[in-house]
Amino acid sequence: MIELTQTDFEQLKTKGISKEKVLKQIQIFEEGIPFVKLHKAAVPNEGIIQFSDQEKSELISVFETKRGALQLLKFVPASGAASRMFKAMFNFLNVFDPQKESLEQYIHRTNDKAIEQLAQRMHDLPFYESIMNRIKGTAASKGETLYLFVQEMLADDGHNYGFYPKGLLPFHKYGTYTATPFEEHLKEAALYAKTEGSANLHFTISEQHETMFNEGYQKVVGRVSKTTNTQFNVTYSNQKASTDTIAVDMANKPFRNTDNSILFRPGGHGALIENLNDQDADVVFIKNIDNVVTQTNLEAVSDSKKMLAGLLLRVQTKAFEYAVQLTNDKITPELISNSKSFLEKELNVWFAQNFDALSIDDNVAILKDKLNRPIRICGMVKNEGEPGGGPFWIKDDRGNISLQIIESAQVDTGNDHQLEIFKNSTHFNPVDLVCGIRDHKGNKFNLLNYVDTKQGFITGKTQEGKELKALELPGLWNGAMAYWNTIFVEVPLVTFNPVKTVNDLFKPSHQA
Repeated sequence: MIELTQTDFEQLKTKGISKEKVLKQIQIFEEGIPFVKLHKAAVPNEGIIQFSDQEKSELISVFETKRGALQLLKFVPASGAASRMFKAMFNFLNVFDPQKESLEQYIHRTNDKAIEQLAQRMHDLPFYESIMNRIKGTAASKGETLYLFVQEMLADDGHNYGFYPKGLLPFHKYGTYTATPFEEHLKEAALYAKTEGSANLHFTISEQHETMFNEGYQKVVGRVSKTTNTQFNVTYSNQKASTDTIAVDMANKPFRNTDNSILFRPGGHGALIENLNDQDADVVFIKNIDNVVTQTNLEAVSDSKKMLAGLLLRVQTKAFEYAVQLTNDKITPELISNSKSFLEKELNVWFAQNFDALSIDDNVAILKDKLNRPIRICGMVKNEGEPGGGPFWIKDDRGNISLQIIESAQVDTGNDHQLEIFKNSTHFNPVDLVCGIRDHKGNKFNLLNYVDTKQGFITGKTQEGKELKALELPGLWNGAMAYWNTIFVEVPLVTFNPVKTVNDLFKPSHQA
């Protein structure tokens, strides 16, 4: 039994974390998190829908017809710092000395492909001119120019981009000005998240970046409002301290800092289910901050979002109708059969084999439970080698089968059968979701009731030279939405343009 001191309890109270939650997390460390059991890959016609152009147009029309009466929200996880984007660049500053070797010698010695590409293409970066204006005339060689360029890009007394939130970095250059992902999300919202001239956006950001986001908004809102004829309602939230998770030592005892306080760590993007749960709207669009496009592809992206929203509204209308009918006194075998068929065919719900043998009351209770859940429509792109999660049918401990977005770390790749299923996946999750979070009465679901707590991650870390184990909460679009009704739809590759490293800005989709 873990013994907590009075000081520990005071620390927990300050963070808003209960003793029960801490003990439950320690139990997870002790028991470990089992791999998910893949049933089969979700592929076209078996878990992933592919719509014809005609069907896409019809779904867009469904959305356009209804949008005027809807509350729409664009929800953007944006708390990531840009430091990871520049990992190769920080390393370059540490190991390259332009006074001791040429750039060519360095690249030959290290085979540093990222730096080689940067040297060849740095003039294509949206902030190239801004940096060169600061360093021009100060370098004696190509290697020294690149070194000073990277130094100015990252240094505290330079552009300091390594400290920036990713959402406020210049991503695209349009003639005389550059646009950040933050600005590009405003433009997107004006196309598909606007009603009556107004668009609502919510960004989850780090507390330390709030002033920067406010200043960034003030810089661009006039320009974007004018060009899109849109008023923007922008709100922010931070990851809650109460979602931090306890770290433990290798004996699964609370890991303690030098002042003997317990070490807590941020719970990962799965913690944002709490932030999403604080929002309320008829339709919520979710997309990561770094996945934006230039103006050339905005319409294609917008049409894809409208198509997904149209599908949500269409299936939601049917789900609401069945939910209402099942609350009436006149329950017929036909109603039960039709409700079950709808859930199976359109919401990918699997039922136990003994369902038909159960009583009518049990049937109705099961159907109501399956219908009264939030719905997520998830865009999927064809997998072209990007790392990350994919769409699968999985089977839980009780034999229930469901559609889920699964990360490679959740799969037992040492099991040949599971590895084979994993390799059969044809599509990739680009974090492109359209969500319905209200029930048939218009009440918002408590999204915390639909989290599979067993889909978290345990990772090894070090702190002050000591090994520890950390717990990541089930990912926002993974286990945090495990018990939602789920539909996967193929969307065009143009909708997926993440920027994980600064060199991703060289891709054609980011060259305006």
